[in-house]
Amino acid sequence: MRLTAAHSHRLPLSLLLTAALAATALTACGGGSGSSPDTIKVSYKQSTDNSVKVMDTYLAGIKKQFEHKYPGKKVEFVPIKAPDSEYYTKLQQMLRSPRTAPDLVYEDTFLINSDITSGYLKPLDPYLAKWPDWGQFIDTAKAAAKGQDGKTYGVPDGTDTRGLWFDKRVFGKAGLPTDWQPRTWDDVLAAARTIKRKVPGVIPLNVYTGKPAGERATMQGFEMLLYGTGDGTRDPLYDSGSKKWITGSQAFKDSLGFVETVYKEKLGPDVSDALDPNFNTTVNGELLPQGKLGIALDGSWLPYAWLPGSGHEWPDWSRRLGLAAMPTQHGQAPGKVSMSGGWTWSIPAKAANPDLAFDFVRTMQTKDNARKWYIANSGIAVREDVAADPKYVGAQPGIKFFTDLVASTHYRPAYPAYPKVSTAVQEAMEAVTTGDLSVAKAAGEYDATVEDVTGGQVVRG
Repeated sequence: MRLTAAHSHRLPLSLLLTAALAATALTACGGGSGSSPDTIKVSYKQSTDNSVKVMDTYLAGIKKQFEHKYPGKKVEFVPIKAPDSEYYTKLQQMLRSPRTAPDLVYEDTFLINSDITSGYLKPLDPYLAKWPDWGQFIDTAKAAAKGQDGKTYGVPDGTDTRGLWFDKRVFGKAGLPTDWQPRTWDDVLAAARTIKRKVPGVIPLNVYTGKPAGERATMQGFEMLLYGTGDGTRDPLYDSGSKKWITGSQAFKDSLGFVETVYKEKLGPDVSDALDPNFNTTVNGELLPQGKLGIALDGSWLPYAWLPGSGHEWPDWSRRLGLAAMPTQHGQAPGKVSMSGGWTWSIPAKAANPDLAFDFVRTMQTKDNARKWYIANSGIAVREDVAADPKYVGAQPGIKFFTDLVASTHYRPAYPAYPKVSTAVQEAMEAVTTGDLSVAKAAGEYDATVEDVTGGQVVRG
């Protein structure tokens, strides 16, 4: 979904009203004018699942350290509790005015270039040049926070990878191997069909889809398919040579066809559940722990929902669940596919206390605090010193599996138009999920929308 003011005509009226109300409400709690020079305001995405307090707990510990290190300075949190798409809307409303802008914000890497282009963020290069720890960050993570002007606008706090989680209990009942490693898309669908036939009452396969799921649908769902097409040498979404977005490709139709198959054959959740914006909370907190989902195309971070104190404690998960790489379409090299993203801490252009805000970032990003965060939220380390630390590597089952996927991972095209292209992907997915459009018609609608939102910057695939 494109959320900047220039394209607000593309938003449904209900979301515009939500955004307007959010802006009014946030005026009272933002930063900017009237802020104390001794207090920084930190805004972040608070989980919509009341029992998951991982970020809140971590930040509370950093606040304590920071206030001890800088006597007389205070940290005030401005959490935004909302699904992803609403979080982006509310955050951008805050960033537009000095009256509401916090001093530090949590930015999804998929949206950061859009916010940079809109002038909402401050370049951090003068701070980074004097910060020795910046040399520990891996280059791909640094690149995710760079603007097209070559300046850096965020400090990454981890990355992620994606793969297939499968329930060994369900696989056992279905007569499927509990060391399952599919080689092709057809292998994944065949396993889902077997579960449907032999284990009633269990959802065979979850692939996030549709606009309510936002970037979960685009990245965890569609792009995990799309980037597994072809020979892996060419980005199937954006042509870097011509600097144009790709339309009319068979790869796009094939990926949509997989989504259509999942929902047409009732291999996935009920459509009404799939289109619930908080369905991921149900997947993490109920379906997987209760053995009601066979295969989940999902991310490396899932175990954070099952750690002690999470509200969904599941100490047994590593014995109950297996892990498999998402295969390429026909098993062609490199044989597996992953997508990586992540979040960064950024300072708004209209922040009242930017220097103090960066001091907070430096406190968060000591080696020890970074390791603590990666382990707490099941993140993949972007600091080389932490990635090599035995305490990190051995902290949790699955960390090595997902860290190893970085070698075959892909990153979304980090250009300002990406959020609009992503929304067009979600609309195409939703149309084939509900059965409203055929694959060919949904792909045609996508092509037309992308041509429109990118000002004709497209090339036929």
